[in-house]
Amino acid sequence: MQLHASDFSLPQSVAPQDAKTGFSAGLAGRNAVSESFVPPPRTDRMHVLVLASQKGGSGKTTLSGHLAVEADKAGIGPVALIDTDPQGSLAQWWNAREALTPHFAQVGVLELDEALDHLEKAGMKLVVIDTPPAITGSISRVVAHADLVLVPTRPSPHDLRAVGATVDIAEKHDKPLVFVVNGATARARITGEAAVALSQHGTVAPITLHHRVDFAASMTDGRTVGEAAPKSASSKEVRDLWLYVQDRLSRLTNDEKIVPEKRPEHFAVSALTVADTEDVEAPEPEWNPPVMTQNTPLPPLPSLPANDTAVVTIEKPPFPDGIDRRSGVDRRVPQSHMFGGGERRTHSFGRRATDRPSYENGGNR
Repeated sequence: MQLHASDFSLPQSVAPQDAKTGFSAGLAGRNAVSESFVPPPRTDRMHVLVLASQKGGSGKTTLSGHLAVEADKAGIGPVALIDTDPQGSLAQWWNAREALTPHFAQVGVLELDEALDHLEKAGMKLVVIDTPPAITGSISRVVAHADLVLVPTRPSPHDLRAVGATVDIAEKHDKPLVFVVNGATARARITGEAAVALSQHGTVAPITLHHRVDFAASMTDGRTVGEAAPKSASSKEVRDLWLYVQDRLSRLTNDEKIVPEKRPEHFAVSALTVADTEDVEAPEPEWNPPVMTQNTPLPPLPSLPANDTAVVTIEKPPFPDGIDRRSGVDRRVPQSHMFGGGERRTHSFGRRATDRPSYENGGNR
């Protein structure tokens, strides 16, 4: 199902038109819900998950699509996606998607208030909102509706410096915030250091999303890594992350209907590595005092006959034991002839008259 701003009795949002279909970017290839659509009554509460980050390229759009699909697969649906980024990357991914779920709503930030009311009346259980990489007043309006704010952050100094503005907005609206370390390199020290630095600002998700090709490549044809490679390590990380987010939402909203069937208690130690046999310290051996034994005297040296005299021969060392002086004239004695003596005083360049070239004989100047 597709929802549009016109279904909320609001002005049409300005969006680029597709040359072939004439639909806006978020509606290409899909049929909009007619204005006569009557949403079914709904009594339980809808939850809003917002992904925000000042830094571009942190993975908000990719993670928004993956979490929405995982939530729908977990039975939390109906789930709806809202793309507030002017680039429309999430809308383009949804247009390339063959599956009809999750749903997509093409609304602007100024229409978000009434759009969320309409989605709740339409029976949506969860709404995932992707935001642009900028901290503006409009992003603050989106965060104001959030039940939980996820901040994808890559383990790099630039991303860590950019989290402050997002934290300020979440604190301004008193919204819970969770950091997700995304695009990490396996067994890299900076990944752990980034998690420690982020923990000074808020909660860090116990699941780290590592940098793998299949995670981003699966978005090419409108799928997710869980649909393209369900047995891959990236797919397991996304499933575990949604399980953590689902449990977090159920605790924050006190909604028993979205409590996961299995609580993720194992995430408390999931970041720790299993100890190998080499890592286990061997017990120290017990110290036993040495056994005292009776000293045995050494055998006597053989005695020399009375008429023999020990001859001590001193071998000449293989290298000289003093300074090796060379033979010849002692260089310490001052020589009687000094270079450039009287000749330099007589001739300007210290040359003899016989050494000068003869210009009279055709010598070159």
